[in-house]
Amino acid sequence: MTIWPPRPEDLKRPAYRSLAETVIRAIEEGELRGGDRLPTHRNLAYDLGLSVQTVSRAYDELIRRGFIAGEVGRGTFIRSERSETRTPFLPESQRGEIIDCSMLKPVFEPLHQDAMSEALAALSADMPSPVISSFRPSRLLHRYREAALKWLRLCGLRMQSQSLLLTNGNTSAMTISLMTAANPGELVVTEELGHHTLKPLVRYLGLRLRGLAIDEEGIVPSAFAQACDREAVKALFVMPTGLAPKATTMSEERRSELVSIARERDVLIVENDAWGPVQAKRPPPIAALAPERTFYFTSLTKCIMPGLRYGFLVVPETFEAAAANRHLVTNWMVTALMAEIGSRWISDGTAERLLDWQKKALGRRNRLAARIFSGIPYCGSENGMHIWLPLPQSWTEEEFVAHASRNGVAVGPGSSFAVSGVSPEPGIRICLGAESMQDLERGLTMICRLLRSQPEPVLLAY
Repeated sequence: MTIWPPRPEDLKRPAYRSLAETVIRAIEEGELRGGDRLPTHRNLAYDLGLSVQTVSRAYDELIRRGFIAGEVGRGTFIRSERSETRTPFLPESQRGEIIDCSMLKPVFEPLHQDAMSEALAALSADMPSPVISSFRPSRLLHRYREAALKWLRLCGLRMQSQSLLLTNGNTSAMTISLMTAANPGELVVTEELGHHTLKPLVRYLGLRLRGLAIDEEGIVPSAFAQACDREAVKALFVMPTGLAPKATTMSEERRSELVSIARERDVLIVENDAWGPVQAKRPPPIAALAPERTFYFTSLTKCIMPGLRYGFLVVPETFEAAAANRHLVTNWMVTALMAEIGSRWISDGTAERLLDWQKKALGRRNRLAARIFSGIPYCGSENGMHIWLPLPQSWTEEEFVAHASRNGVAVGPGSSFAVSGVSPEPGIRICLGAESMQDLERGLTMICRLLRSQPEPVLLAY
């Protein structure tokens, strides 16, 4: 059943909101595309049996959220590039029967539920009072920091606690890093296919963003140097270890090249290592090569458990006070309950046990993907959480994502990660952790079958 145009009986109250959500779903499913013209307020109101005011209110909501734009004398159009975040994953409200290969998350099974239940039971019997009674549980911070330093050693970093901030996950750390590293109006450069929330974040912070050419290892050093030659670059935001959409991992030599350029041009570095030590055979972090200019962050969220929003931000010594102040005004403090659980797990070995389990689980899923996509070029890593699948010329990203969805599988379009809004190499990101092995095999098999076919307007059989 098509989403657009809607049928009057499919709209729910309040009608304006239901109509707006219908347009959004049609965009996400590929039935409405950038540049498509919407009906006039009056014509759509007549077709749906609504008042003109209701349709106008729906269109106003869509304009506010960046999905459509009105042009005087021409009409209302679907925006080619929205001003808000274009998420590459399936919205929670649309999950159900569909196999979700769009959400980047670690494998989660009953053993994780059991581990958290046991942790909460233990806390109920042995809860340090400052966890729930203090605005800033200073007496606990030393223990939390010691556990964090132990975890960072697994990531390849040996450092002093003074340069460490405890955060509510990677998003918090990324915001603090950018607020500290650059001022409004200054330029940040990153992979041309990068982090999907970076683009709106730098805009909200008043920064400018430019994408750099990438190859099989990530950012091309000459592209970084040329960007610095054209104008002053304040910071380099980089995902060097598997996290980038194309699953690239930089060699130590490539990391050293980027560090040399950053030192020559006095550019700060923000290193996103959200997966932490889950990747096998990982080179030392950039922060280990250039601690004097690198903001490094990681967390337990991706490699241990999605709901454990607890992370670590390492900052250059000269920025310790500034970063601490920005952390204070944006977050006040790390959530003590999460820090207590995370620290206990690191100290008693639970976190490392769950990490080892995660590595093996992701390894099995990557071997499954290698078997199903045998003979088909794709990018991945030994135990990464996703793969990147380049598309043949017969497919556009929008067509492939829409056809996959109609066949029961959600994947992420490459354009969601493109700094310019257009993929330099059309492709899709396929996440491996969100579903059971059985459902993942079904989903990957369908994707493989679809990839070998030609785009058709009819529903493909599965």
